[in-house]
Amino acid sequence: QVQLVESGGGLVQPGGSLRLSCAASGTIFSINAGGWYRQAPGKERELVAVITTVGSTNYANSVKGRFTISRDNGKSTLYLQMNSLKPDDTAVYYCNARLGGVLYWGKGTLVTVSS
Repeated sequence: QVQLVESGGGLVQPGGSLRLSCAASGTIFSINAGGWYRQAPGKERELVAVITTVGSTNYANSVKGRFTISRDNGKSTLYLQMNSLKPDDTAVYYCNARLGGVLYWGKGTLVTVSS
């Protein structure tokens, strides 16, 4: 069974940093491209960052300069480095990736930014 599993979420103070990971399992395919999304309470899911097969990246305006998306093909893992976190970054963070032509989503990891 193919799965994407996020990890690295938690409680952090404003200004702090977290690194999220998204690992694929149950598949022979590597994560060549994918994205991170987030959903805050009472809000719709929104795009945070994406990375393409050639390594191009794109970010939501609200996280530009603070978040960095990357991938490790050998480990079939997607990362999101989050710096200078703000309370508005509080949300459940989800990753997605297309593996073998099928789009998969993880179940999410909660990030809470609060003092």
